[in-house]
Amino acid sequence: MAWSTSQLAELAGTTLKTVRHYHRVGLLAEPERAPNGYKRYGVEHLARLLRIRRLVDLGVPLADIPAVEAADGDAEQILRALDAELAASIERQQRVRRELAAVLDRRAPLDLPADLASSAEPLPGPQRDLLLVYSSFLTPAAMSVVREGAAGPRGGVAAEFEELPEDAPEDVRERVARHLAPEVREQQRNHPFLRDLEASSRRGKALTESVVARALVGYYNAAQLDVLRRVHDLLASDTDPDAAPE
Repeated sequence: MAWSTSQLAELAGTTLKTVRHYHRVGLLAEPERAPNGYKRYGVEHLARLLRIRRLVDLGVPLADIPAVEAADGDAEQILRALDAELAASIERQQRVRRELAAVLDRRAPLDLPADLASSAEPLPGPQRDLLLVYSSFLTPAAMSVVREGAAGPRGGVAAEFEELPEDAPEDVRERVARHLAPEVREQQRNHPFLRDLEASSRRGKALTESVVARALVGYYNAAQLDVLRRVHDLLASDTDPDAAPE
């Protein structure tokens, strides 16, 4: 008994469109036709279609099916690449599930990654935005330092810097910069990768540098940016990086 195309598709648990596509790409041979012009599929076509579906269900791209079926060196390479891709996909899905659990169980904010929620949620909107941007470009190690700083108590020179008005006079900017520089220097000593954007970036130094610079300009006012430039100049002029801060 022969089957029609629609019957074959139904038997294999697929669609008429899919069967026709497999014909077009050369994976499924065309059957003989009946005198009335209709295709006549046999058991060999059903078995072939089921084999194709098995490989597709495993994630093998249609273009790679002939190589996989040939069971040569290319087949192993294709399957190993597929396995690595599946492992990465599973890891992504598990991470998403963890983040959804945090949202559902702890009412964590939906707009923040789970590892940022506790440190960023209490912050003002612009500072939350800054942390969110950083998290997309900095490595987990760098972000752990950023999170610690954001979650820590705001006092002394850090608080003064955060509250610095745009019209702060020259002497105040210089004083804040000189008081802030030792703290930044100490942080860089404890976390050397912070001085190397290449090492602390996960999307390339140039892109990260550009995005971070734009984020800072968007978040801080002119006086604060001037203080940051002064801090950078003070650190760049250090002749002895291990010297005790003044």
